[in-house]
Amino acid sequence: MAPLLVLLLAGVVSASRGDREPVYRECVSACEQRNCTGIRLLDFRAEQPLYMRLTGWVCLDDCRYQCMWDTVSFYVKEGYSVPQFHGKEPASALASFLNGLANLMMLQRYRASVPASCPMYHTCLTFAMVSINAWFWSTIFHTRDTAITEVIS
Repeated sequence: MAPLLVLLLAGVVSASRGDREPVYRECVSACEQRNCTGIRLLDFRAEQPLYMRLTGWVCLDDCRYQCMWDTVSFYVKEGYSVPQFHGKEPASALASFLNGLANLMMLQRYRASVPASCPMYHTCLTFAMVSINAWFWSTIFHTRDTAITEVIS
């Protein structure tokens, strides 16, 4: 009985609220038809920066990204709360980056003010490095959600 229930609920929880919004879905559909076929697709590929090609960013991803921010702007303008998109809040990447930056800044302060001879110095240093690494990969994951970044994050 439980496996059947899981299968029935899978469709219900497969997308975030923002992904299901008509404004967002219509925007993505129109963008894909307008920009991801024919000569426009060739233009997209020709103008696409190297870092986006290396991360596997395709035209549809670009449409989803642009439409996410268009939908966020619409919601803010209309006074609605901003929904999650793709299972994440739109500002998740920025929050992860700022957390990593805060850890890096505190690591620098720690190293400048605590002598290496202190008993817990190396433990704290290791913890800080692990934290910075985790926030780095969290930022990458929230920027580009792929199977690899999901595992690494």
